[in-house]
Amino acid sequence: MSATYDQLIALLTKLHEAPPGDITPDVTYAELDVDSLTLVEISMHVERELGVSIEDNELHPDLSLGATAKLIDERLAS
Repeated sequence: MSATYDQLIALLTKLHEAPPGDITPDVTYAELDVDSLTLVEISMHVERELGVSIEDNELHPDLSLGATAKLIDERLAS
């Protein structure tokens, strides 16, 4: 995948203590039992560390990590 995807994995293992072996590009936040507070924290970290703003309605439990990385990469490219 991309460096952004790798950063998301690192962030999830830090904030949510998700086992890296459970994380794949197709897994959703809901499948990892990520709660809404953690989603807000992820959004804040992405904005602070990468300078990309993600709206609350864009980062939702049914979004996959691969789709999140793609969204961030598209914003970084524009």
